[in-house]
Amino acid sequence: MPRPIRAVVDPAAISANIIKIKQLLKGVAVMPVVKANAYGHGLGRVFPGFQNADALAILEIEGAAMLRASGWTKPIVLLEGCFDDADLNRAIELQCDWVVHNIDQLHDLEKLASKPLGYKPRIYLKLNTGMNRLGFQPTDGAAAIAWLDQFATRNAWSSPVLMTHFANADEAEPRDRRPLAEAQHQQLTQLKPAHWQSSLANSAGILNFPELAGDIVRPGIAIYGASPGPHTAASYGLKPAMTLSSEIIAIQSVKKGERVGYGSRWQATEDGRIGVVACGYADGYPRHAPDGTPVWIEGRIASVAGRVSMDMMTIDLSNIPEAKVGSTVELWGDNVPVDLVADHCGTIGYELLCAIAPRVPFHTVVQP
Repeated sequence: MPRPIRAVVDPAAISANIIKIKQLLKGVAVMPVVKANAYGHGLGRVFPGFQNADALAILEIEGAAMLRASGWTKPIVLLEGCFDDADLNRAIELQCDWVVHNIDQLHDLEKLASKPLGYKPRIYLKLNTGMNRLGFQPTDGAAAIAWLDQFATRNAWSSPVLMTHFANADEAEPRDRRPLAEAQHQQLTQLKPAHWQSSLANSAGILNFPELAGDIVRPGIAIYGASPGPHTAASYGLKPAMTLSSEIIAIQSVKKGERVGYGSRWQATEDGRIGVVACGYADGYPRHAPDGTPVWIEGRIASVAGRVSMDMMTIDLSNIPEAKVGSTVELWGDNVPVDLVADHCGTIGYELLCAIAPRVPFHTVVQP
């Protein structure tokens, strides 16, 4: 019998989350971000959930090839652009569009246009409006925009898209977030040619500042039913697309004062029971999860008790007498949001979703 741990992904939840975003942003194109193997969900597994999207955004050219092989005919945008000539040629072959964020990538377009092309890509020009990762500085933006606009017109390419990335749209304090987001939006709109479109908002921008979203939005974590902050995913009307669960494989009775796990971190304050769950850090659950991190068992919240080990973790069952060997334990999902687990662990839901280990079996909910 295999270990009982498993991750279940539901493409229908992704589809519902896309619909929720479309309802919030009427008339705006929705381009989900599917990089990092669809944020750990498995690009092939959840592909059916993207059918109501207008385009898809990805980093990896191999992922773009998989999307085309799966039958995706709508636009695909490469978020970091093309890295060499092989990438450029492959992107044209796959009919991808892509981002340019530096002068060398602009020059690559000139070299590309000198060849006969079976596909003329739409280019997304990225400005750095405060993130300080990728993008032209606003002081250089006007020249880059003018160059690309002339290039696209001269070569009969589609009108480009002006892009940025909000750095602070997920901050907890609205008065800290709004001026920064509005300033970024203003920088873009002042530079954008009237015939260009804009792509400004990630998940946090979409949910917290929909009026600043631009023409093409790039939801990432929201598509998978987790929250970019500051509010819960449920408060935004989002459905989790992944449930990580396992089972109790042993129960230990402990006396008041006895300790549990490596380092004897957790100590019983009264006589009780400890459940051993078939999940550990080798499965992707964070080793540093503190005592009190929630799990769901027999319709109630229980909590981590003791340090997570490689293959097992221990939870306090003292107040859940009906829990037994074989009881299902939800580690995150509908009842325990992944963001709540992440908050206890001092990280973000993105990291937990992407960290599921290869040894964990995945199952996909198949719609009737």
